[in-house]
Amino acid sequence: MIDLRQLTVLAEVCRAGSYSAAADRLGYTQPAVSYHMRALERAVGVPLTVKAGRGVRLTPAGHRLAERAQDVLAGLRDVENEFETLAARTRGRVRMSSVQSVCVAVLPAALARLGTSRIEVEVELGQTDSHDAYRLLDAGETDLAIVTDDETGDVSGAAHTPLRRVPLLVDRRHVLLPRGHALAGRRSVGLADLSRERWILERDRGRLLRRCAEAGFEPRVVTTTDDQATTLGLVGDGVGIALMDGLGLLPRPDPRVEPRPLDDWPRRHVCALLRPEAARVPAVAALLEALRAVAVEHSGEVAEAATA
Repeated sequence: MIDLRQLTVLAEVCRAGSYSAAADRLGYTQPAVSYHMRALERAVGVPLTVKAGRGVRLTPAGHRLAERAQDVLAGLRDVENEFETLAARTRGRVRMSSVQSVCVAVLPAALARLGTSRIEVEVELGQTDSHDAYRLLDAGETDLAIVTDDETGDVSGAAHTPLRRVPLLVDRRHVLLPRGHALAGRRSVGLADLSRERWILERDRGRLLRRCAEAGFEPRVVTTTDDQATTLGLVGDGVGIALMDGLGLLPRPDPRVEPRPLDDWPRRHVCALLRPEAARVPAVAALLEALRAVAVEHSGEVAEAATA
């Protein structure tokens, strides 16, 4: 029976022209090369070499077998290279929870970036608010959570499980004005400047109502919706004004809407939270790195949203 070592020796003898040179190249002794050549000749039943001075030359059968040996060895190297590539390509599934704006504005680009890397990641995504994200991390029901907090950046005590916090970007609240609005010429707008406006608000409005009361007015609400595309359309049609975070402005800009930064409103810190042991999982680490890279790119866009 022919084995790969015999074919390797034959191919090297063909290239080197002698048993001693082939032994040097292979790191074998000369007797070992002679042994493998004799075993190969017994296996195929015909002479493969003849003496030629201090070396050897291959017989016609030897040349033919050497050609086939080189084909076999090249094919084997191709298989080894293919499976080395497959082994280097890590696959994994990541359970991710995120606030809506990051799902829409950041995650698609992060997943596209992952598609060009050696990591194959299946993301099981759930849109949750920050409070629920802490609960899911505590319960071990999510691997990576994208949450937001105010200017203090304080997330301590939000979960019983020790968490690693990775800052992604700082987002700013904007007021959305119809194009041509009297306040659109300003670089930023204060709440007090909006006391006479008609408002399009989200259902979760307690914080805004408190801020408006501090500014000395109660907003006149004309529409309630949590859908960002609807909000942009309503503002663009002149129904009223609205508030939106900078990330919400990135995926679907509307040329009829003039966003301006809202003064005296805490900036929103967007960060990733995960358990320390999850950071050592290749798929989680790869997704986190892609999110960080895209967040850096988007930071400038968020900062420039007011002039878009």
